Amino acid sequence: MSQFKPRKYIAPKTAARPAVKSSWEKVGKWYSGLVGDEGHYYHRTVVLPGVLKLLKLKESAHSRLLDVGCGEGVLARVLPEEVAYCGIDASKMLIEAAKDKNMRNAIFKIADATKPFPVEKNHFSHATIILALQNMPHPEKVFKNIAASLNKKGRLVIVLNHPCFRVMRGSDWSVDRDAMVQYRRISNYMGEKRISIQLNPSKGELSKVTYSYHYPLTTLFKALAESGFVIDALEEWCSDKKSTGKMARVEDFARDEIPLFMAISAIKSSEE
Repeated sequence: MSQFKPRKYIAPKTAARPAVKSSWEKVGKWYSGLVGDEGHYYHRTVVLPGVLKLLKLKESAHSRLLDVGCGEGVLARVLPEEVAYCGIDASKMLIEAAKDKNMRNAIFKIADATKPFPVEKNHFSHATIILALQNMPHPEKVFKNIAASLNKKGRLVIVLNHPCFRVMRGSDWSVDRDAMVQYRRISNYMGEKRISIQLNPSKGELSKVTYSYHYPLTTLFKALAESGFVIDALEEWCSDKKSTGKMARVEDFARDEIPLFMAISAIKSSEE
């Protein structure tokens, strides 16, 4: 049994802010259906268990966690009750859904991750960006805002679709049928880019559009260092799904060898 009593994160009073414009506002309903009440398949089986391990919450007696790009607050639903939680996201629709779906003592706020956060400085012991950084421009601004919100030695855990192997419109699966090997074909990686995503391409101009951003590891690691973070762990997580049919052995081998996700753990090295 936990020795800590549940504590609620009390947000500091801040001035009113203008509404945040987010391309995810237009696709919030679609995303809500994808995630569901318990997170999508990879949330449950790979991502959230891995995040909880990297956060090392048991090492901090009074943990306060800031979840950046929180979406519907899936992480809040699996955290220990004694962890004070605050989630921020640019989408009003997703924040409202988060408030409706979370029963624990959690705070959710609408905020643009590239602008100063409406939270107390040097307040949090932990921060996360779970499968959300690749939907944000200017990662250097995001990291600096997180650093300002964390106390000294505060831990940041980032989960990404693997930047090396999962480049949207820059990578895909191919099969060498002579060698009977499935491999990941990469056509571009180093260039930073913004990719528009149409949810219903058949509708043409009526299709809802959001954006994804690709950054090579060089960009991400440099931005973390310049924001005062020191990386202390990097993990690569593979899909645990299994195929059926004639190509099952080939496909399963490829999944085990080419990771789907990358997780980065970094420590804030100084107090501003």
